[in-house]
Amino acid sequence: MTRRIRIALFYGVLTVVGLFMLLPFLWSLSTSLKPDDEIIALPIKWLPSSITFEHYWSAFTTVPFARHFANSMLLAVAGVVTNLMLGSLAGYAFARLPFRGSRVLFRLLLGSMMVPAVVTLVPSFIIVRSMPLVGGNDLTGQGGVGLLNTYWAVILPGAVGAFSVFMMRQFFLALPKDLGEAARVDGCPEFRIFWKIYLPLCRPALATLAVFTFVAGWNGFLWPLIVLNDPDMNTIQMSLAAFSFNKQTDYGPLMAGSIVAMAPTLLLFAFAQRYLTRGLAFTGSGLQ
Repeated sequence: MTRRIRIALFYGVLTVVGLFMLLPFLWSLSTSLKPDDEIIALPIKWLPSSITFEHYWSAFTTVPFARHFANSMLLAVAGVVTNLMLGSLAGYAFARLPFRGSRVLFRLLLGSMMVPAVVTLVPSFIIVRSMPLVGGNDLTGQGGVGLLNTYWAVILPGAVGAFSVFMMRQFFLALPKDLGEAARVDGCPEFRIFWKIYLPLCRPALATLAVFTFVAGWNGFLWPLIVLNDPDMNTIQMSLAAFSFNKQTDYGPLMAGSIVAMAPTLLLFAFAQRYLTRGLAFTGSGLQ
């Protein structure tokens, strides 16, 4: 009986905490379906008296929301592809290819994770603007705008992150060395060992990394705001900011747009939940 009471209390506390964390999402969903006069009514009405989809229509007509949605999807997917490929290659090199200075380089890589992203904004901007032979720049990177106002200005700086390399290295360390050694004895090239033997075993880690990278790219706001000046190239997060202007906020379309913006990440977590659990478990087992 005591054990049952403890289990009931445990799940009861978890349920209360879960509902408390779910309240902001429920309020956003309810607000996106309310008439205007009920959005700021006091006391708060959690359920609308009548459901309206007018705010969703306003969200897509006030700004080119569909275009901005596609821009964010393009940038997020591109970030996933580059991080999976480059992060896997670098992680495999650190885990399975011994070379001089690998430990020092890896520690420097880990140290870069401790640097706040805002500290690197100015250096990254200068590098993107001074890219040689693009955007009107000469060989020295002067005279033009470089990669500014292009999708590459967002994709290249985030093509591979320290976390991607760290996570894939830890997963490769958890895999048996005998697989690669047996293939080398048979004369298999190193890249083929990576591509045909080790990489297929990393599906949980790849799925986990894909989710994390997609969410980070999808929620990106500050860096795209700095390097993208064309309104047609805005991301969905920048589009949401357009509903707050002149010290006023149009809460209905803003909440409707927020619900639409959350949909891809919610669906991704729903379908990749089991891969997330396996990926994190295997990655932790390779800590060295």
